[in-house]
Amino acid sequence: MGIFSRMGDIINANLNAALEKAEDPEKMIRLMIQEMEDTLVEVRSATAKCIAEKKERTRLLKRLEQQRIDWERKAELALEKDREDLARAALAEKTALNDRIGYLNEELSHYEDQLAKYDEDIGKLQAKLTDARNRQRALVMRHRSANDHLKAKKHIHNDRIDEMLHRFDAAEERIERIESESEALDMGRKGQSLESEFRQLERDERIEAELDALKAKKKS
Repeated sequence: MGIFSRMGDIINANLNAALEKAEDPEKMIRLMIQEMEDTLVEVRSATAKCIAEKKERTRLLKRLEQQRIDWERKAELALEKDREDLARAALAEKTALNDRIGYLNEELSHYEDQLAKYDEDIGKLQAKLTDARNRQRALVMRHRSANDHLKAKKHIHNDRIDEMLHRFDAAEERIERIESESEALDMGRKGQSLESEFRQLERDERIEAELDALKAKKKS
């Protein structure tokens, strides 16, 4: 299974689990990014191991190539000394080394291919992770804005708030009725008061006239 297929399975599984639990989208996004970061660490670790094994095989290859050269020289020396049996044995060692060297070259070729794939995977994963982090910031802002907008709408369409406003309207209407009744009671009172004052003046005038008549009668 490819690294991206595995990563996709992990992300999809976590996404489905988050949706089933109705989790906070911000937490869900952080979870997916964490999975991508963990996968990137895992790929880098596998790459480091592959590089270390390649270096080990390269060192072994150099030793075997040096041994092959040494056995070839020994075979030449044996022939110079007319020791064909030793030359044949030395060449047998050289042939065995040739086989091992061939296997090592195949392994190194495999390591090269694997490292190239790891490098490509890391590049793609790093790009996806950068894109996810950039989108995370935008999605978090959208999520928070949507939550604020939803809260505002809930307040706007809240029945309790509508009921409270209705009570305010009823209280205002009641106060207006009381004010109207008070104004109605005051109506006409101003004219009545003025007329009463004139009547009082007339009474006072009659009283003064009677008082003057009594004084005149007393003098006579």
